[in-house]
Amino acid sequence: MEKLSVSHMNARFAFPNRSFDFLQFKHSIFFLKFPNTNQNPNPNPNLLRLRRLNCSVSDGTVPSSVGATDSTLVVKKIVLTVSLVLVQKKAAEVSSDLKGTSIFLVGMKSSLKTSLGKLLADALRYYYFDSDSLVEEAVGGALAAKSFRESDTKGFYESETEVLKQLSSMGRLVVSAGNGAVISPTNLALVRHGISLWIDVPLDLVARDVTEDQSQFTPSEISISGSYPEVKDELGALYDKYRAGYATADAIISVQKVASRLGCDNLDEVTTEDLTLEALKEIEKLTRVKKMIEEAARPF
Repeated sequence: MEKLSVSHMNARFAFPNRSFDFLQFKHSIFFLKFPNTNQNPNPNPNLLRLRRLNCSVSDGTVPSSVGATDSTLVVKKIVLTVSLVLVQKKAAEVSSDLKGTSIFLVGMKSSLKTSLGKLLADALRYYYFDSDSLVEEAVGGALAAKSFRESDTKGFYESETEVLKQLSSMGRLVVSAGNGAVISPTNLALVRHGISLWIDVPLDLVARDVTEDQSQFTPSEISISGSYPEVKDELGALYDKYRAGYATADAIISVQKVASRLGCDNLDEVTTEDLTLEALKEIEKLTRVKKMIEEAARPF
């Protein structure tokens, strides 16, 4: 059998004991223009105030003098623009110490986790992969993957192990990992080849995602045709099942904590940029600790 191989621009997967043909995946990356990091190295001291104003506008608590529709849109655009610039700047600062180390995102499936992963990859000039999507394509598509998972859950997770094995051997990747990445010591060890982040999204938001896009989970995981309360209850059971695995991540990116720090009562006001900036700050902390350990280990 041809050897399993993955390259940055092309990925080929084949699983042992199965007759799948090799499939080729082409991934392109879009580069963002990075600001000059030598200019204005300190964050704008008024950003947090502006960010809180944005939350107030969205919550309807902003003073009437700045509560007009046009003002609301202007505030939101300014906040998003400034936030994106800060993401780019922080990514440029982190890149040198990160040295191409891959990033693995664990946690419940959600649109926030996906959008964070893609923005993080763009900012770091990395490639983005979704491990579950790669497995699905390798076994013949989403419908075939669902059937495979329901009839042979163990085999499906073994397939994900093969994908993780190859992805973990590469650099400059942001990988949105499925729950299979945290259910076995083997998979957890593969994730540890990079930096792992638990993207902790409240179940309310995940349940809403599921009701809006039922393709995120299979019927064997939750009753996707159920009502919102039923979906949320089943998601809670899944969360309890995988929580211990999620908790092994190097750092936690909590939507609720970010919202609290920004002064937003409404979790919907936490943007992808907010979470990506938080992720970059955690990555920066982790790389600094690693650098300190490496320096301490050097002989005098």
